[in-house]
Amino acid sequence: MKTIRNGGTNHGDKKLKRYKFSATVWAEGKSYVSKCPELGVVSFGSSPERALVKLEEAVELYLENARLLGLMPNLAPMLKSKHRFTTMMEVTI
Repeated sequence: MKTIRNGGTNHGDKKLKRYKFSATVWAEGKSYVSKCPELGVVSFGSSPERALVKLEEAVELYLENARLLGLMPNLAPMLKSKHRFTTMMEVTI
């Protein structure tokens, strides 16, 4: 796979799009959990870096399956939005 100028990638004759997502990583026991909040995809690894790599793989699989199942139009508004915000909030229960 090689990167092409407009930020996409060329995988054989098929041009792929590049998307940006947020990721949250936290320690849980001796492992690290990673989550893409936009898609609800979760993974884990033995280090924060490994958890992030595994999350990237899981998100790629999620999007490939969404494309095969014809679900990409449902994701289009979120994928195309240039204005996404991540923040911390506090609640009391």
